[in-house]
This record gives sequence, C-alpha cells and structure tokens, in this order.
Amino acid sequence: MSDLKFQPEDVVDKSFDYVICGGGTAGLTLAARLTEDPSVTVAVLEAGEHNIGEPLIDVPGQFGQTFGNLKFDWSFPTTPQKHSLNKSYLWQRGKGLGGSSAMNFYAWTKPPAGDVDAIEALGNPGWNWEEYSKYTRISETFHVAQKEQSDLYPHTHDLAFRGESGPIQVTVPHSVHTIDQIFQETLVKKGLKAIKDPYGGDITGTWMASANLDPKSWTRSYAATAYYMPNRGRKNLVVLTEATVARVLFADAPGKELTATGVEFIHGGKKLNVYAKKEVILSAGAIKSPQILELSGIGRKEILEKIKVECKIDLRGVGQNVQDHTYFGISYELNPDHKHETYDLMRDPQFAAEAKRLHSELKGMHRIGITSFAYFPLTSASSKAAALIQQAAEGVDALKKSGKLEPGQADILDKQIESLKDDKLPDLEIIAFPGYFTTITAPEAGKNYVTVLSVLNHPLSRGTIHARSNDPLDHPEIDPAYFENDSDLENLVQHIKYIRSMTDTEPWKSGVVREIDPGPDYQTDEDLRKYIYDCHGTCWHTVGSTSMLPLDKQGVVSPELKVYGTTNLRAVDVGIIPIHLATHTHATAYVIAEKGEFITISRRPRR
Repeated sequence: MSDLKFQPEDVVDKSFDYVICGGGTAGLTLAARLTEDPSVTVAVLEAGEHNIGEPLIDVPGQFGQTFGNLKFDWSFPTTPQKHSLNKSYLWQRGKGLGGSSAMNFYAWTKPPAGDVDAIEALGNPGWNWEEYSKYTRISETFHVAQKEQSDLYPHTHDLAFRGESGPIQVTVPHSVHTIDQIFQETLVKKGLKAIKDPYGGDITGTWMASANLDPKSWTRSYAATAYYMPNRGRKNLVVLTEATVARVLFADAPGKELTATGVEFIHGGKKLNVYAKKEVILSAGAIKSPQILELSGIGRKEILEKIKVECKIDLRGVGQNVQDHTYFGISYELNPDHKHETYDLMRDPQFAAEAKRLHSELKGMHRIGITSFAYFPLTSASSKAAALIQQAAEGVDALKKSGKLEPGQADILDKQIESLKDDKLPDLEIIAFPGYFTTITAPEAGKNYVTVLSVLNHPLSRGTIHARSNDPLDHPEIDPAYFENDSDLENLVQHIKYIRSMTDTEPWKSGVVREIDPGPDYQTDEDLRKYIYDCHGTCWHTVGSTSMLPLDKQGVVSPELKVYGTTNLRAVDVGIIPIHLATHTHATAYVIAEKGEFITISRRPRR
C-alpha cells in the first residue's frame, strides 16, 4: 500500500489551488474531498513520515504501542502544572499520514446534541446537531455486529443514525462480553438508562460503542487508508511527508486584510516554498495550528514580540481557550470463579504471538475494542450534586466579577454551568477497559482485571498553547492549566465515589474481588485528590486553541473557518471547537473537515 511517495520537487516553487498544512485526520479528509473535482489542485504538507502499512498502526489491540516512538508520536511536553503538583505531562499526538487517527484507541463516539448546539449558540450559525448528524453520516459506513458477536452479547443499532457509504469503516469490535454484561447491567440497576444506539444525539446513559475498524480485514480504518490511499493516484493531489510547515506567506498589503500566497516549509534541513492560488488551510491540529499562526505573524502581539516575529494581525484568541479532557483509571481484580478472557492475556508472550498469528486468519484478540461506555449528569452520581453545581456557578460568577476573564470566556463558562444544571446532559464519563490499565500497582500473572476509566468532559479550567520561539522545529509551550478551576478536580473525585459505589450492586458486586488502584489506603477526599494528581493525564482530546467564535469574543476563525483579518486562510481541525464536548474527538474531526470543505470552499452538494 505504500507504493507512491512524493518528492520535494513535486511541490517546491509550484502553485496549487489549495495548500493544506497537515496530513492528519482533517487534512487528508479535506484533500480527498477537494480533489474529487479534477480541476482543483491540492498539495498537502505533513511533518511526519509516510507510515502507511505499518503493523503498529493497522493492527488493532495494541493500545498505546506507538506512544513515545518519535516515528509515530510528537510526544509534546507540557509546562509544569502548578495546580497538579508541578508535574509535567506528555501529550501523545500522531505524527505521519493520518495524524492521531493512526494512533488513537479507535473508539468511535459522538457527542450529545446539546453540546453541539452550544457551539451554534456561541455565535456560529449552522454548527448544530442537525448539521453534525448529516456530515458524520457522510464520513462513515457502518457494519452491524456479526452473528458470533450478537450471540455473545445483544448489540442493538438504529441504522437511521449511521452512515452507509462513507470512507471510514465502522463496526462493533470484538469485546470481552462478560465485562460488558456486568458493567452494563450494574449501571442500569443503579438507575442509568440503557441506550439502544448512542449515535443519534442522546448519549446520557450506558451503552456499547463502535470502533473505526474494517471488519473485512480487522484493521484500523482511518484518514490515511480511508480518504488518502484510495485517491492517491489522482493527478491533482500531491502529499509530501517529512515537510514541516514553517509559516504562511502573505502578499504585501499594508492596512488591508492579509492574503495568503503560499507556505514556507522545511524538508531535509532546507527552507522551501510552495504557493497557493486560492487558499491556505491549517489542518495541523489543536497543538500545531496556533503555533503556525504565530510563526506567520498572527496572534497576540506580546507573544510575537517575545519570539521575535513581526505582528501582522494582533489576533488575541490564538492559542487561548485551550480545553483538554483528562483521565485516570480505577482497577479491579475480577472474580476467578467467572471466566473472563481479558486483555491481560496479552502480557503472556506466547499468547501474544498466537494472537498475532490468529489475526492473519481474522480471528483472535487483535479484533478487540473498548466497548462499554456510560455518560451521566452529576445529579445521577452524587447526592451533593446541587451544592457542587452551585459552587461551580459561584466560582464562575466570582471570575466574571474579578475582571480576569478573557473576552468571550464568560459566555462559554455560563453555557457550561447551564449544561451542568441540565440533568439530560452528561457531565461524567466512565469506560470499562477490559484489562489492567493503571500504574501504581503491578498486575499479577494469571489474573484478570477490569479498569474503569474516568474522564473529565467539560473542564472549566482554561489553558494556552503558544510558540516558545521562532524556530518551527521547536515544540510549542503547552499549558493545559489542569485543575486551575477546583471544580474540575471535585468532578473527578465524584467519579471515583460513583465508581466505588458500583461494588454495592450486582452483578458488579460479585464480579470483582477487590480494588487494586487506588486501593484501601485512599479513603478521604484528600486521598482521592492525591490519587488523581498522581495518575491523571491527557485523554488526547484538546480543543479551543483556534476557537470558532465572534472576533469580539476572542475568536480566531469565523463560522466559515476563515482566520479573522485574512481573505483566504482557514483553520480546519478540532482546534476550532470553542466549548468542549462530551465525546472522544476522533469522529468529530471528520465532521469538521467534511462540513468545512463544503461550507467554506467548494459548496458542492454532498451525498
């Protein structure tokens, strides 16, 4: 599959209609859609390697195996977090064609309708659930659970919510059905609603997730294999890898809106140029897109002065309003009286080798996915919910009165408090990972585990991402400001208490033997806070750094995704999301690219 690789001479000093900065999830989706018109030429610049056909990417059931490997992973460090014991964290992000869609855990999830409608309410006409639903179906082809799967667990689907002809292949992964059973049944008994199909805008309850896997080959279906590879032979598409974007080039037009004329990039240690006849599009992700803007002279004047870049547009929102999902796990040893074939088996080298062999026969553990999810409001988790929500609201009011809020932040925070008060919208997320996935205690050989993952979906804390120098090869300075707002930490404390309460309800009660991490030494709220400090980390879902908001609300892009102050520079990636969503962001990245290509560029009718 890796037979076609472009060389610098295919783009250097040449002109294309569109130059796309970043060959990740959104960038390759855009490129494929734009070049459906044979008269449109597109060049894509990707900093990472070609990476297509790599077993570490293609074969599922290798959770995190590419993390820390610089061939696949940017491994961005954060600044020390002063509200989290001054710890620094690594943010793993995909480097290479397909971006993070090549290294995520391939859970295919979508947000509640209310979260998407909140984006429109913040000043973005057309960015609502109805539009989201249309474009997400365009991106996918759904395959129902196979009989052997349904015989083990009763998977339910509503095909009206699913796509039937899109590039991304989506199906029900093979799961540890015994884990799904005790997790799902317990949560229903605890009062959560069983969701038949969570892809229609209602996710508040407990449900089974799909995965972006192709059931014909049981391999990852992602931007590179689904959007790029089938179209790589198009004469109007050039994709150059190992090409790091340095800055966007602009025509001289003092006192007027800037017009992008091309892109300067680095390949083989040399600075080279490619030119755009129509538009330059930033699809480098929530971490790199703001850095590229700043290196191009668009951003906060004081930041640009600090890194010695001429300020062309003092655009205050660049690199601001950063929101990240953070997560950690609670691990349990499973009752050995019940047979569970969990992911723990993969720690046995002999079993792992056999699993790899079986995958060639479309069998075995390498078809596994993460399937059991639950999303629910704080009111379903804690008797103290009303007081905690009031505390959060008072904290926001105090911020507003302090005068410390950036423009637009009051509107966003008010919207988040409004959602907290709505018991139809979820605040808490828990996931059953069918194996050991915590770090304090070592798992024991021969035992089976389940780890309940806890994810903070709607952080009230706000971070920043800014260039630290004018060197494009330097990582940007990332400050997620974890737990700057104490309500975020309190939210996660309530997660732990809810997860622990599951042991009072069957079948979870008899299905687990003991809690491993954090274990009996962590009892008080302060103990639980310490555990969170010690064990939380990014959930790889950063948004907001190039927010789609009105200019006077510190927006970076308009609802047409055009960077303010420019005529033809756009940002099309998850960085534009101005208020975080209760979902993993992968499927949403395709929506942004699919909708973005239509509303901002070609306006060609979509299927």
